Amino acid sequence: MFKVKTHNSISILGLNRFPRESYEVGGDIAHPDAIMLRSYKMSMDDVVDTLLAVGRAGAGVNNIPVNDYTEKGIVVFNTPGANANAVKELVLTGLLLGSRGIVQGVQYVESLTEEKDAAAMGKLLEAEKKRFKGTEVTGKTLGVVGLGAIGSLVASMALDLGMKVVGFDPALSIEAAWRLPNRVEKMENLHSLFAKSDFVTIHVPALDSTRGMVNADVLASAKSGLKLLNFARDEIVDVASVVKALDDKKISAYISDFPRPELIGRSDCISMPHLGASTAEAEDNCAIMAADQLIDFLENGNIKNSVNFPALTLERSTGHRITFSNNNVPKMLGNVLSILADENINVIDMLNKSRGDVAYNILDVDVQPTQELLEKIAAVNGVIRVRAL
Repeated sequence: MFKVKTHNSISILGLNRFPRESYEVGGDIAHPDAIMLRSYKMSMDDVVDTLLAVGRAGAGVNNIPVNDYTEKGIVVFNTPGANANAVKELVLTGLLLGSRGIVQGVQYVESLTEEKDAAAMGKLLEAEKKRFKGTEVTGKTLGVVGLGAIGSLVASMALDLGMKVVGFDPALSIEAAWRLPNRVEKMENLHSLFAKSDFVTIHVPALDSTRGMVNADVLASAKSGLKLLNFARDEIVDVASVVKALDDKKISAYISDFPRPELIGRSDCISMPHLGASTAEAEDNCAIMAADQLIDFLENGNIKNSVNFPALTLERSTGHRITFSNNNVPKMLGNVLSILADENINVIDMLNKSRGDVAYNILDVDVQPTQELLEKIAAVNGVIRVRAL
């Protein structure tokens, strides 16, 4: 029986994916095979010898020490795209709030606590509403930075609204390119995108290469009056540079899902309390995807949507499977295959892939592997972890 420990409140639709006859799932499991979580901050203290995988019901994994877990052979999964529609809809909200004085108008109406006469209030509002006049988004240009699962949805939405869309993504995958509408104009760099856009929305992950990517240098290229939206990660945007650009009237608004003290109280900033994936549907979708990925890994050794191991899926050709991870150095697979040959074990099917410094292997064999065999494989210098399924 597999044991899955949970942290945070996980959608029941996700938890129900684990078959009760073969899984024990709960928050008080001492020696789990896998951990499923949302925002819980993990550390090496959470690692036990039995832990094989961590499933994050969400896209970001900044709450998990991924590099340390990789060295232990622990596969870390996330759920890219499961909350994409929820974020897309919040980006639409941000676009509309940023283009018209909706927030300011609502705040003004709520301030009229002393006005008791409806007719007088109506006359006052008719006189004052011009203060909150905005512009329509139709015909404006939206720059989309990051054209993955969320960015491509945002681009399609903007086109449906009658906007022009330009996009930039230095790491655009073939799969993402197929999803992208052909009416999206590709930009060569951030500077050209910011120079051409009335609005810019950010949809890239927080990596060493993306932290602070929207900075003073990029903002200097911005079209005058540009409105910047950030519903990705706080650290992608250098807030000090944004504040200066706002003060200098280089950009006219910053709409963000990541409140910062220096932004509070500014009429040119709209800050939301990290609402991007805060819908019941997104939480369900993330939990279901995370559970399905953990099940396929625990039962079959397949890996999909891991942030630290290569994607690897092999249909079962026999009832006996060996998986192992290793340092990505020469002759590792050959050494393991030699051990199997010495034991007269035939490999029916196999798959091997690497990602950075780590490699992962699936071998379907014709006989049940013994514990002694697994120990021989584990003893090979450079093997990180070995399992029999």
